[in-house]
Amino acid sequence: MSLFFLLLCLRSSLWLTVSSSSSSSIALPRCKDHCGQVKIPYPFGIGVNCSHDAAYEIFCNDSSDQPKPFLQSYGLEVMNIAWPGTHTRRDPQWEKDEGGQKLTVLIPAKNVCRSGGAPVEGVDFGGTPYHYSRWSNVFMVKGCSGSAVLMDQAGQILTGCASVCPNNNKAATNMNVSNCYGEGCCHSTLLPSPTTDHLVRNEDLDSQKIYFDHKAPASSDSTCTLAAALIKTDSVEKFAGRLSDTSSFPVELGWNMRYWTADTDKGNAFCFPSGAVVQCSCDLFFTGNPYLPYGCQVVPECQKCRHHCDYNWTSEEYYCKKKLWLTRPPVLGFGVGIGLVLLVIGCYWLYRLIKWRRKIKQKAKYFKRNGGLLLQQQMASRDGVVDKMTVFDVTELEKATDNFHENRLLGQGGQGKVYKGMLTDGRIVAIKKSTKVDEGQLDQFINEVVILSQVNHRNVVKLLGCCLETEVPLLVYEFIPNGTLYQHIHDATADFHVTWKMRLQIAAESAGAIAYLHSSSSIPIYHRDIKSSNILLDEKYRAKVSDFGTSRAISIEQTHVTTRVLGTYGYLDPEYFQSNQFTEKSDVYSFGVVLVELVTGKKPIFPTESGGWKSLAIEFLHQMENSRLLDTVDTRVIEEGKEEEFIAVADVARQCLNMNGKQRPTMKEVATRLEGIRWPNSKEQSSVNGKCVVTEINDSGPTGTNVFFCDDCSSSSSIEVLPLISNTQ
Repeated sequence: MSLFFLLLCLRSSLWLTVSSSSSSSIALPRCKDHCGQVKIPYPFGIGVNCSHDAAYEIFCNDSSDQPKPFLQSYGLEVMNIAWPGTHTRRDPQWEKDEGGQKLTVLIPAKNVCRSGGAPVEGVDFGGTPYHYSRWSNVFMVKGCSGSAVLMDQAGQILTGCASVCPNNNKAATNMNVSNCYGEGCCHSTLLPSPTTDHLVRNEDLDSQKIYFDHKAPASSDSTCTLAAALIKTDSVEKFAGRLSDTSSFPVELGWNMRYWTADTDKGNAFCFPSGAVVQCSCDLFFTGNPYLPYGCQVVPECQKCRHHCDYNWTSEEYYCKKKLWLTRPPVLGFGVGIGLVLLVIGCYWLYRLIKWRRKIKQKAKYFKRNGGLLLQQQMASRDGVVDKMTVFDVTELEKATDNFHENRLLGQGGQGKVYKGMLTDGRIVAIKKSTKVDEGQLDQFINEVVILSQVNHRNVVKLLGCCLETEVPLLVYEFIPNGTLYQHIHDATADFHVTWKMRLQIAAESAGAIAYLHSSSSIPIYHRDIKSSNILLDEKYRAKVSDFGTSRAISIEQTHVTTRVLGTYGYLDPEYFQSNQFTEKSDVYSFGVVLVELVTGKKPIFPTESGGWKSLAIEFLHQMENSRLLDTVDTRVIEEGKEEEFIAVADVARQCLNMNGKQRPTMKEVATRLEGIRWPNSKEQSSVNGKCVVTEINDSGPTGTNVFFCDDCSSSSSIEVLPLISNTQ
């Protein structure tokens, strides 16, 4: 027991000896460490040989009863020097502003009234260890009807404010202003926002200019009371009413140690080197000057401790801590319990880490399997695609759809399920969870995703991006709120009725969109699944062609694509069904079925009285051959349209349903004819320089027109073959 007590005494003696043997001075040996009431720490020093270099030299003017320190190189009076060693407790401001290294000086005031409209320049600290602190200073303006801005050396505006005075300007100017919130006085911060993070404190402000815009009645320089200055934040209230009468005012500067090699292994200090600049601070439990060898000593509160010194982070105080005997059963039990808790927590976090790493590897595996590398190559090789195509993270899409909850399901089909979701930026989107992609067709799939992302037409649902980090690809489309054309025609309720005028508009817009895909996009695109359930209606009930799950992009030279038969029964082109060769005329046939739906209001496959099923296209052609069209027109719209309109639309549908694909019109011709039916009096022809000029009112009505040129005005067919792309966005 006596041996243990002897060791404790020896330890305490060694600690006190080390702390007492270390020099308590904050300046170099044989140098003064204060001038008047201001402490002068190294690298500052009074005299040439007492400072790190000339930039830190202090001149102590002791000609008066109260000595005053001045920066020798600038002649500015020093009010206070702060450095990290002065903070024996944790100071929140130390973390905000220059690591606690601050210098308060008095800056002489300059008369802004005599500037002649030119900016008034402040003291320039460029190339020195000093810079104006953004955290500790504000820009202050005093006067009436005056506004001023603070600029840096390059002329960039940093901040500014304007002060106004009520009623009598002169009386308000001379009043005793007790605050500085805009009435006779204003101030503004130098920070971009009140919550600016620590990165901004590293942006030095070496110099500043003040530009004053005085809009008060003309006055002489002798009566001008307008003033503006960069001033220390806690001095605003003091100078609010007398800024223009003050010869100098306090400004806080940040300072750094330059061109100095710090020995971080000695002296109980730690340093943060950044190029030629170094900032140091004393370790916890130590105080002093970290820039001097062994300049950090044990804080006085800890020098008297016999066992162990500790720090209370709540009260910010040092205190002596008594040694706990771990052999006591309660302490031992508590230690074992804490150990078990830490073990459980460690095992849990290890499990989370392993699970997280597995998830990362799985996402990378899916990304590669679903063609992510091919997509990156496509995006890198196509100019501008990166701006149009977004590769979403699976976490963002899971969050947007509540982990693909069934309540978010909008619909499903042969190509996958569609969910409604909200992205982090507030956009409402439709997220399609596609079926598994054949790895042998990844090149084709990725190429089509990239191409569809570039389709930009007002009547085509926009593909916003994709996610390839899941087992099946996810495609993100813009959300169209008013459902499908199929729902409004065949599942109509009493709340809403699709009029004949709306049906004509939907037909014309859909035809224009499909014509754009066939002939006006960068590469021709065949939809391959045109049907009324793939035509969506937006908030203004405009048509939006959607669902490109089976679409194919082909080269300009190709006339068809040979594939296995895909599509929806009732809309399939019989010629395609027999030959497996899909052409643009196959899309025309499917669109013809949609036109028949719009005219008749019947489903593409409908039941017969005998209990069987009948094809709408076959039944429609039969009725047309027997001149019984009006018997098939939807009774809900027969009173809303003209007989010639029904006949004209039916004739277009009949041509689209021709069994010989070569005799069907192109989608450009279909779109032009539908526009002509919709706006029968919207085309006027005239001849200009031997060319035919066709002026056509677009689908927004008489307020907009489209102009086309052709060589022959005598034939209306020449108009129909022109591309209808003017309504693209």
